[in-house]
Order: sequence, then C-alpha cells, then structure tokens
Amino acid sequence: MAVRIEEEVAPAAHGATAVLEVAERLYAMKPEWVVFFREVLGVDGLVRRAFRTPEALIRFECSPEYARIREMLDTLRTQQRDQPAERETQRVVTVRMPKSLHESLKAEAEEMRVSVNTLCITKLIKMLDEAGRRDMTPDTPATPAKRTA
Repeated sequence: MAVRIEEEVAPAAHGATAVLEVAERLYAMKPEWVVFFREVLGVDGLVRRAFRTPEALIRFECSPEYARIREMLDTLRTQQRDQPAERETQRVVTVRMPKSLHESLKAEAEEMRVSVNTLCITKLIKMLDEAGRRDMTPDTPATPAKRTA
C-alpha cells in the first residue's frame, strides 16, 4: 500500500489535535506499520513537519495526542507481526555486542516468540520514544568532553 500524507500542518494554526486527526485518517486506512511510522513519525513525517524545533517536538511528545499516535503504531505492529508485508527498502545495521548480551536478547526473543530482529526493532522504537531521547537534542555534544588538567 503506497500512502503519502501531503498535508502540511502548521503548529501555530492546528497543533497537536490536527496532527492526531491526520494520523487517525491514515490509521483508518490500515496501512502497514512501517508506512504509518514513516508518514507520521519518520524523519520527513507529519510530526516533524508540524513541530520543527526540538522544544516543540518534545512538548508534542508529552501530549495525549502523541500517546494516541503511539498506541495506533503499536496496534498496527501487533496486528501485522506475522503477516508478510509489502516491504519498504530495508537497511542493515551490524551491531557488535558481548556474547552475554546477545544470549539475553535471544532468550527474551524466544520467550516472546519473536525474532531477535523484531525484538531489537521494538526496543529501538521504544528507546526513541522514551525520556532518553529527550536528552539527545542538537545541543548535546556528539563526543565526550575532553578533560582538562
């Protein structure tokens, strides 16, 4: 299903309510979760077009409208977990980790009856949504500060 949200939502004029309304219209079309994520929460998605500054984005992420959008995303992911899907272009990331961490992830994935890949994607999406993300504003240095003697 190819879906593209073309509406621009101006935060001053419409705000969180308008963003939620557009997201609900897309959700009603029952898109793949990846499409919903890309069009609503992705880098070029509706939310980032409406809330352009880190401060505005953080305020929106604390709103009930954002919580509802996350619920819609989680519902789509749950409903589509075992369904083959029309695929968005995939990217591969190689992550080096200690064997003990890999074994823990593998055990957790087995308990949840999902693949390690699905578990890791779920954890990454959750991390993007939690308070830790709010600490990653553009003002945060990318490298640790150098010590001075």
